[in-house]
Amino acid sequence: MVEARCMKCKSPKEMKNPEIVQTARGGYMAKGKCPDCGTTMCAMMSKDNAEKAIKAGAKKSY
Repeated sequence: MVEARCMKCKSPKEMKNPEIVQTARGGYMAKGKCPDCGTTMCAMMSKDNAEKAIKAGAKKSY
């Protein structure tokens, strides 16, 4: 679904339970948890990629 870099593990991974949120400036961001260590992960994305992630099963919260 949504891939982001974990700052604790230092490697890109698929997010666990991704949630798409809209920022205050109108951009889109995916928030989720690292499947290995549980650290919060986030990834900035375009509107098109956010819509693709929602269709793929990510939760929409805006």
